[in-house]
Amino acid sequence: MIKLYDYPASGNCYKIRLFLNILGVAYETVPVDFYPGLEHRNADFKAINPLGQLPVLDDDGFVIRDAQAILAYLASKYDAAGTWFDRDDPVALGKTMMWLAFADQITATSSAARLHDVLGFDLDVDAARKGAHAAFRILDDHLIEQEFVGEYWLAGDRASIADIACFPYVALAPDGGINLGNYHGIRRWLARIKRMPDFVEMPGIFLEFDEPMAAE
Repeated sequence: MIKLYDYPASGNCYKIRLFLNILGVAYETVPVDFYPGLEHRNADFKAINPLGQLPVLDDDGFVIRDAQAILAYLASKYDAAGTWFDRDDPVALGKTMMWLAFADQITATSSAARLHDVLGFDLDVDAARKGAHAAFRILDDHLIEQEFVGEYWLAGDRASIADIACFPYVALAPDGGINLGNYHGIRRWLARIKRMPDFVEMPGIFLEFDEPMAAE
C-alpha cells in the first residue's frame, strides 16, 4: 500500500491526493502536523526527508520526495497508457517538464503569500504577491494562446501532470491576497480541472463553478 506523508491544507500534498484519486490508486495517509506542530522539522521526519518538506511518498519501500517528482513517478508507474505523462514524444515531454518546473515558481510565490496570510509566517508578502502576479500573467497568456489553437491544457490538447502540478497554488491564490479576477484564461482553466472526473476537494478548493466556461 502506498503511504503519503500528508498535511491536509498543503497544496503540494493535495496535488498528490488529487492525482492518486484520478488514477484510482489506493493509498493511506500518514498525517504530519506541519502547523502548528512543525513536525516536518523534527528528527524522525527528517530521517524520511532530510529536506524537511512535504509531501513524501512511500511506495512499498521506495521513498520519493518533491511533489513534481512524485507526480512523474506515479504517472510513469500507474498510468500505463501514458495519458498523463507522454515520455515517448520529446516535444510533449519537454513541454510537460517545463510546466512542472514552473509549478515550483508558483509555490515560491503564491504559496508563500498564503503561508503569510493564513498561518502567519514571517516573510516579505508584498514580494511574494508581486512574484505570483508575474507568474500568473505568464500562465494566463499561455492558456489564452492555447485556447486560440484549440488546446485547453498547459502542455497540449489533453490534461497532463503539468496541469495537476500548477493547479493547487493557483486555485488557492486568493488565500494569500492575490485576486484572480483579471486572469480570464486561468479562471477558465481552473474550471476545466474542477470538471475532471474524480476531482476531489481540499480546504480552500471547492467544487464550485463561478468561473466562466471555456469556449471548447
